[in-house]
Amino acid sequence: MLLGLAVVAFFPSAAPNAYVLSAGVVILSYACTATSWNFMGGFTGYISLGHAAWFGLGAYGTGLIVRDLGLPSFVAWALSGVVVAIITVPIGIAALRVRGASFVIVSISFVLILLLVFQGWGSFTGGSNGLVVPRPFPDLMRPEHHRVFFYLFAALLIVMLVLWWAINRSRFGIGLKAIREDEDKAEALGIPTRNYKLVAYVISATLTGLAGGMYALWFGDLDPIFQFSILLGSYMVLMALLGGIRNLFGPLVGAVIVGVGLEVFKLEFGDTQFHLVATGLLLALVVLFMPDGIIPAVTAGLKRFGPQSSSIREMTAAELAERNAKAGVSGASVFSGGKAAAPSTATPSPRSTPDPDETTREEER
Repeated sequence: MLLGLAVVAFFPSAAPNAYVLSAGVVILSYACTATSWNFMGGFTGYISLGHAAWFGLGAYGTGLIVRDLGLPSFVAWALSGVVVAIITVPIGIAALRVRGASFVIVSISFVLILLLVFQGWGSFTGGSNGLVVPRPFPDLMRPEHHRVFFYLFAALLIVMLVLWWAINRSRFGIGLKAIREDEDKAEALGIPTRNYKLVAYVISATLTGLAGGMYALWFGDLDPIFQFSILLGSYMVLMALLGGIRNLFGPLVGAVIVGVGLEVFKLEFGDTQFHLVATGLLLALVVLFMPDGIIPAVTAGLKRFGPQSSSIREMTAAELAERNAKAGVSGASVFSGGKAAAPSTATPSPRSTPDPDETTREEER
């Protein structure tokens, strides 16, 4: 954690040029979207490929509020997050009535509907021509603009990580993980699964919308084809799965790997689709060889080289005798439930067959 904070603090100063700095901003934006997706996918196990809908709504909401209402940029950004949260409630109530593949289809359908609406409603959203969002710091040169937003994205990511950590340790988080493991059993045990899922969905969508709004203020030029892209939602899933959806830093690790890989492929191959081929291969490798993600796989590998833990504590005879002496029991009593058994001095009865009356009394006793 300290190493990560140090990298974030010194990266803008160490970046050799504005392009590398802007790539760092993009990677942090990926980390924010993947972490926000993980509030739903990681906790409940519901895989959504349509989270780009919330990213696009947050981005366009911020731009439209600034343009039409004239509010300050970051007030518009916060207000767009509230709008996304309000819209999420009825959508979540409807979408969460289904599970599994049906939920995936519903999430994809919603993002496609929004793509068509924002692309066709040219008089309001700008349509295919896009929407230009005024810069919040118009006096800053482009490198300084990147530097400021690098730290803003980092601050947003830290807030998300702290919130994920708090939920993971809470009773609410335990309920969400119970839904992930077996939703029917969790409901039978009294967990309000529908309410828990809805709250997680609203939190995840709202944070994704805030990440989209921050991207709009940074980039300044919105295109509905990109903002409401299923590919963007697929990247969120890939980054979270790659790092590990059950780990706090899993989506961040996945975002760094995928983000750096995408930038390298774009530099080497330009506007070709080779990065999509590499993304598909990477996803296949993760599913086949690291289904739990990189962080759990590396942790399990390191444990093999460390001391092996045992469920049985080994004790010497002296330690066992000392413990029994403190407890006031004999060594043999360890195997008889901890009760000292006095040795029997009675001589065996010469009778070979038991007395029937004595046997009956013994049974009654």
